[in-house]
Amino acid sequence: MTNKLYNLYYLKETRIYLRKNMTEAELVLWEVLKEKKLCGRKFRRQHSIGHYIADFYCSSEKLIIELDGQHHFTEEGIAKDLERDAHLALMDKKVLRFENKEILNNLTEVLKKIKSEFIKLS
Repeated sequence: MTNKLYNLYYLKETRIYLRKNMTEAELVLWEVLKEKKLCGRKFRRQHSIGHYIADFYCSSEKLIIELDGQHHFTEEGIAKDLERDAHLALMDKKVLRFENKEILNNLTEVLKKIKSEFIKLS
């Protein structure tokens, strides 16, 4: 028996729903990330890793990008995100978090931060 880590079957419908209902910030960032537009890195959107669904994931960099809306800034949301990020770190994944408004108001700086995490810039 193998332990599957990516795209667990029971999360498939949720992943499809999230892809079809992306936030404005997710759509803006996806335009820059898709088709290897950012330094030739392949990103996937709404990709599940373990029991979590990452907004964006680059497997070559082991990099997860999460865009956070209002519910992430509640006491419960903060606690869940800390637990989730710690669990993903145990799987050797790096998580970058940005507020939705950062994407909409300062995309250039967000992209610089993402690129700074790349192991070797192309």
